[in-house]
Amino acid sequence: MRDEPRPRVRVSVPSKRRLTIRTAAVSALFLSAIVGSRVASAADPNNATVKPAATDIYQYAGECVIVRDTWSNKYVIRDTLGYAVNAKAKTATPFRMQATDLGSYLLYGPDATMPAAAGAGSVAPALKADANADWVLTSGGATLQLTSVATRQNLSVASSGRLAQSGAPNARWRLDAADGCATFPEIAVNVDGLPVPLGAGRAIDVRGYVDTHVHVSAFEFLGGLFHCGRPWSRYGAADALTDCPDHAPDGTFAFAENLLSTGNLFGTHSIHGWPDFDGWPRHDSLTHEGTYWKAIERAWRGGLRILVTDLVENRALCEIYWLKKNPCGDMDSLRLQARDLYALQDYIDAQFKGPGRGFFRIVKSPTEARAVIADGKLAVVIGVETSQPFDCLYRDGVEICSEAQIDRGLQELWDLGVRSLFPVHKFDNAFGGAMMDGGVTGILVNIGNVYMTGRWWEVDACPGTDSDNTPLSFLVTYPSGPVCNVRGLTSLGEYLINRMIDKGMVIETDHMSLRTRASALTILESRGYSGVITSHGWTDATSRQRIQALGGFVGPYASSTNDYIAEWQKAAATRSSAYTWGIGFGTDTNGLGAQPAPRPDASTNNPVVYPFLSGDGAVTIQQSQWNTRLWDFNLTGAAHYGLFLDWIEDLKHVAGPEIVDDLSHGAEAYLQMWERAFVR
Repeated sequence: MRDEPRPRVRVSVPSKRRLTIRTAAVSALFLSAIVGSRVASAADPNNATVKPAATDIYQYAGECVIVRDTWSNKYVIRDTLGYAVNAKAKTATPFRMQATDLGSYLLYGPDATMPAAAGAGSVAPALKADANADWVLTSGGATLQLTSVATRQNLSVASSGRLAQSGAPNARWRLDAADGCATFPEIAVNVDGLPVPLGAGRAIDVRGYVDTHVHVSAFEFLGGLFHCGRPWSRYGAADALTDCPDHAPDGTFAFAENLLSTGNLFGTHSIHGWPDFDGWPRHDSLTHEGTYWKAIERAWRGGLRILVTDLVENRALCEIYWLKKNPCGDMDSLRLQARDLYALQDYIDAQFKGPGRGFFRIVKSPTEARAVIADGKLAVVIGVETSQPFDCLYRDGVEICSEAQIDRGLQELWDLGVRSLFPVHKFDNAFGGAMMDGGVTGILVNIGNVYMTGRWWEVDACPGTDSDNTPLSFLVTYPSGPVCNVRGLTSLGEYLINRMIDKGMVIETDHMSLRTRASALTILESRGYSGVITSHGWTDATSRQRIQALGGFVGPYASSTNDYIAEWQKAAATRSSAYTWGIGFGTDTNGLGAQPAPRPDASTNNPVVYPFLSGDGAVTIQQSQWNTRLWDFNLTGAAHYGLFLDWIEDLKHVAGPEIVDDLSHGAEAYLQMWERAFVR
C-alpha cells in the first residue's frame, strides 16, 4: 500500500504569520544543512548548545539564554518595574526557553515570571504561563523576531527603553548562551539512558514491547468535559494535570468518577493532581489523565516500541452526559482527536529541538514503523474504537448507512492516518452485534444501547461452548447464562470487513458478539488475511486460536499481575508455529478500564525493588517521582502510564524471565502481522 501524506497541524500560531514561519523554518533548516548542523536522533532535549547565529528557530528549546537587542547592542534585564533593555551581558537576566510548540516559547525567568503581552502595548512580568507569555520566533537571518501568540504584536523597545509591543517588523533580537536559569516545572522521567538507534537499513528483528490498546486522545471524548487533565499542554504539567472544575472542592459532585471508581454515585476524593498528586492519577480512577507525555516517555525509554492509540467516542454517553464542550458525533470527535495527536507529536518535537526529532512518531505503514524504531523512537499507530463508525446508525432494526458512506468514511479515516479499526464497540450497530457487558456496567451500557438503537440487547443460547457476557436483568429479564447476542455480522459488516482487507487495515475483533466475530473470522480465513487482532481481551478462546492460526496478534488486557500471567499462558499454549511468537498488552489507559492494582502480597512476597534494569538491560529504571510524590508499584499499582514498566518487572518477579522475553518479541510479531496485511 502507498503511504499517504499526513495532515499538517499547528496550534495557536497567528494565522497571518503562518506562511512566514513556515518559509523561515524551511530556510533555516536548509542553511543549517549547508553549514553541517547535525540532525539528532531522539536524545535528551537539554543537552545541546545554543549556536550564536539565529539560523534555527527550534534549537533554543530548553536552553538558557540572555536576550540581546541588536539595534542597541544592549540586553534585557528584569527590574522592579518589569523589563528594560539597558544591561550588559554580565548583568542581563537569564531566561529558560520553554517550547510551547514548534518555534514558539515561554521565556521563563529566575523568579518564575515571564515577559507577557499586557495592556496598552506593554510587556509585563507574568506568573501564569498562557498565550500572553507565549512568543513565536521567526528568523531574520542572524536575528530573530518574537511575536505574541495572544496579540500578534512583535516584541519591541519603547523610547523609554522598556520592552513593548509593536505592529511594525522587529527582527532585532539575538539569544545568546547563558547560565543561571531556573528550571521550568515539569514531570520527571526517572529512567537513566536512552534507546540505542539500530541504524537505518539494518535487517534486524525489533526487540521491545507493544501496547495494543490505549487512548491518548480520550481527554476530548464524551464532550470534552468528562475526562480531567490531558496528556500535554503548551504551558506544561501545571496546566495539563488539573482536575475538572465540577469535581471541586472534594469530589462530591464528581458523580461519574464516583460511580466508575467505587460503584457509588456519592463519595469524595482529593482533587489534587499537580503539584502534589495526592488525589490522582490512581490505578482505579477512571476519569483522570493517565498518559501524560512524560509518562509515555518513561515507557518508551524503558522498552515500549509500538503504541496503538485509539481515537474513541460513544455518542450515546456523550449526549446523555450533562457537561460538554465538544460535539458528540462520532466522526466529529474522531477528527478532533486525530488533530490532537499530530499536535502532541509537534509539541514533543518542539521539546527535542525540531520537526522529526521527538520520540513520539505517528506511523502509517509497517515500513515507517520499522524505520522509526530503528532510529530509537516510538512508533505510534492510530486506531479507532467508536460505537458508530462513519456515523452509520442502526435504529429500530434498520441499518441507516450505505456502502458509499462506508467508503467515504473509511477513506477519510485513512487520510487522517488511521490504520486499525473496531467495526463494533459496546452497542449493536449497523455492522453487527456487541459482546455486551455484565454487571452494573452492563445495565448502563444496555440503556445506552436502547438510546441508540431503540432496542435492548436480545440474547439466546450460544452455538458452542464459548459465550458473550451475560447482562443483568433491568427492565428486561435475561437468563442466568451463558448467553449470546442474537445479532451477528450484517451485510454492511461483511462489506466493511472486505474493504478493510482491501486497504490493508488491522481489523479489531474485540467487542464483537460471538456470532459477529465468528463470521468476520470466516471472511478473513477465506481471504488468508493476517491483519487481525484481539487487543485488550474482549474475545473468546476459540476466536483467539483462530486469530493466531491466521497470523494475527494477541494483546490481552493489562490487568492484575496474576490475571495477565494466566492470559499469557493461554495464548502461549495455542500459538501458531507458522509465525513469529510474541505477545502484547492492552492497557486501555484513559478508556474507562481500571489499571493494574498492586499485588495484595507484593510488599512481602518478591516485591519490585528500585532501581531495576529494563528487559534488555540497556537502561536503569528508577522509582517514578512526580515532584514530591513517589510512586511505588507495590503500593500504587500502575497509577500512571510510565508505571507499566514496573508492572512488567512485577510480571517477571512472579512468572520469571520467559514472560518478559515473550513481551519483548511483541513488537516484532506485531510488525510482521501488519506487514503480511499491508503488502498484498
